[in-house]
Amino acid sequence: MQPFQQNQTGFGAGYARSTAEVDQGLRTFMLGVYNNMVLGLAISALVALGVNKLAVTADATQAVARMNGQLLTSFGRTLYGTPLMWVVALAPLAFIFFFTFRMEKMSASAARTTFFAFAAVMGASLSTVLLRYTGASVTQTFFVTAAAFGALSLYGYTTQRSLSGMGSFLMMGLIGLILASIVNIFLASSALQFAISAIGVLIFAGLTAYDTQKLKEMYLFGNYDTETAAKASVFGALTLYLDFINMFQFLLAFMGNRNQ
Repeated sequence: MQPFQQNQTGFGAGYARSTAEVDQGLRTFMLGVYNNMVLGLAISALVALGVNKLAVTADATQAVARMNGQLLTSFGRTLYGTPLMWVVALAPLAFIFFFTFRMEKMSASAARTTFFAFAAVMGASLSTVLLRYTGASVTQTFFVTAAAFGALSLYGYTTQRSLSGMGSFLMMGLIGLILASIVNIFLASSALQFAISAIGVLIFAGLTAYDTQKLKEMYLFGNYDTETAAKASVFGALTLYLDFINMFQFLLAFMGNRNQ
């Protein structure tokens, strides 16, 4: 997903920048990326917690169903036990396609609003994580993911080594990972699921460093004006947000303790 890549030299053409302006602009751009990403993660977490509170109850008199050892309210049964579950699960994918095809035509404020709406929908989808895993293990895995993401993103930003060669390799690995996940839906193999989780962590760890460097280079060579830079920072936030969420989910498959 690289909607800005093909136009890197087209936006703000002729706008000459000094070295100091480039350095300051890069810091502002990357700070905008991380701020938008963190806000997106916060929105997702709050929505996931809110949906979980509405869907799960500790009061047996209010429960109408049980799933993964959790007592569900009528809202929870509707959300997780009917075809609505697929609507919630697939809605984030629809937002990603919308971003891919429409983001260049959006204003920066519209792109940011759409990203936050996407984060909210993703939070509703991620509420199933709190249904399958204990709250303690979800929290622990989140902080492990945050530490790993921070280190990998810092490496991608500061390294002088070009990571461009990793890009095609990682994308091929991602396609293989998706195909293996689809196959395992039918096979239900625990050994294959373990391999998928291990490879998934490695792929998204690599993508975190690669995408960070890619965003840095995108700004340095893009010569963006203020509006386009703001919009590109939302695109960057979405890219890193997806790296974080996917790495978190694959790590959770290793570290998470399931509800009984």
